[in-house]
Amino acid sequence: MTMTEVRTAPAPALSSVRDQACLIVHGRDRAGIVAATSSVLARHGANIVSLDQYSDNPEGGRFYQRTVFHLDDLVVTREALEKDLDATLSGVYGLEWTLTDRSSLKRVIILASKSDHCLLDLLWRHRRGELPMTVPMVISNHTDLAEEVRAFGIPFFHVPSVAGPDKSAAEEKIVELIKGNADLVVLARYMQILSPGFLAAVGVPVINIHHSFLPAFIGAAPYRKAKERGVKLIGATAHYVTEELDEGPIIEQDVVRVSHADTATDLQRRGADVERAVLSRAVAWHCDDRVIRAGKETIVF
Repeated sequence: MTMTEVRTAPAPALSSVRDQACLIVHGRDRAGIVAATSSVLARHGANIVSLDQYSDNPEGGRFYQRTVFHLDDLVVTREALEKDLDATLSGVYGLEWTLTDRSSLKRVIILASKSDHCLLDLLWRHRRGELPMTVPMVISNHTDLAEEVRAFGIPFFHVPSVAGPDKSAAEEKIVELIKGNADLVVLARYMQILSPGFLAAVGVPVINIHHSFLPAFIGAAPYRKAKERGVKLIGATAHYVTEELDEGPIIEQDVVRVSHADTATDLQRRGADVERAVLSRAVAWHCDDRVIRAGKETIVF
């Protein structure tokens, strides 16, 4: 097993939101949650910038809320605020909550293979400041995209995948690179199936992108098979990766219409366009703390 690194100057850091935080709250719905949350924030001098909420059943169903607020000297006041949130939201209402400092951008490590469209789109959007994240590195089981990644000033690591079902050696190398360096892993058309052990070891969410034909047209050449079947819609799905292959909670989907005049190559090109857009939206929403996982589905604010 070999591992090759290409280092260049880091890409310029994106601007962050100082003295702002995002509070995610979820649990069993009951009266008074919004008021209690707002009261805690007000007690600490916070000013609510935006608030979104959803209840799947107001009579004891599940409740979800995302609140963005401004608070001077957040770093200094955070400990006292968290104690108050814990006493009120967890202690009184039995809710789960997370507080994220928006001045710290999420670290996103991207895994790719030979296809470049999703990877380069993410790197381009990152460079333009369209995605609230940093990219510590790109990892690939091929070297085809090394020069393109280098042009963005991002470290590129080559970790080859050996033939056969046992990918444990490659996965161990990738875990070594990711562990402690990422808040999110994105599979930008990374053509390897990840083991349950790998998902447990990385310890952060993993987002995948693929065409939306599944469970139809499985295996190689899906667009050729779709053309032969005469499909009229093609699309893409971005979802969280779980132990069940391609069964994780869906974050975003989109479709485009096609016709009999489109060739299999046309379908593949248009499918790549949809994949780029869907993956970038999913990554942006996750990095902005807009996605709450709720069992097998997601709540996206």
